[in-house]
Amino acid sequence: MSGRAIEAPDDDADDAAEAFARALRIAEALLFASAAPLTAEVLARAMPAGVAIGPVLARLAESYATRGVNLRRVAGGFAFRTAPDLGYLLAAEAEPPRRLSRAALEMLSIIAYHQPVTRAEIEEIRGVATAKGTLDILLEAGFVRLRGRRRSPGRPITYGTTPGFLDHFGLDRIDDLPGLEELKGTGLIEGPLTRELTVPVPDDDPSLRDDEDPLGDLFSPLDDGESGQQQG
Repeated sequence: MSGRAIEAPDDDADDAAEAFARALRIAEALLFASAAPLTAEVLARAMPAGVAIGPVLARLAESYATRGVNLRRVAGGFAFRTAPDLGYLLAAEAEPPRRLSRAALEMLSIIAYHQPVTRAEIEEIRGVATAKGTLDILLEAGFVRLRGRRRSPGRPITYGTTPGFLDHFGLDRIDDLPGLEELKGTGLIEGPLTRELTVPVPDDDPSLRDDEDPLGDLFSPLDDGESGQQQG
């Protein structure tokens, strides 16, 4: 007879595989059920003991890479999104996107790149006064939020972008916005660049800056002590 020993089953390996499989199902269920992207930290809290969220997300991304929906990083979190080549199938069913006026797009761009920024600062950059209704549209769309009040005369409200802004435009982080050279490459900026022309590095850190105070209990987004003459 052979003297080969019979190997005992590796119960620890089986338990680890079972825990990982359950973790995949939990993460998958949470991501499908959530209307907004979920961060790795949120998902990690639901994982079985001993299972790290990184390998789970990597496995899910791999599994869905060739399927009708893909796992993507959006707005600092993770979400299932329709595969890019199948987006046309849902175009007829999707709610028509809200069209922003040129003025609203200009304001949104300024807020995204220069946040935290006040209405007076927006007007100074645009060279034209800001219509109150335009800011309302951006607030209602969920692209812009009220941050705080500037520590300056009149205590004007400061504005910044939201995770909804990142999600809508398919960005993971605010610094995914194009820089100066990228904007020039798209044709949005033509001709030679002057030395004075710069595009700031955007920063949407939610923490109030040294020159900002909390909004307080009573405030009006349209009554921040700033006004202009020509509106657009």
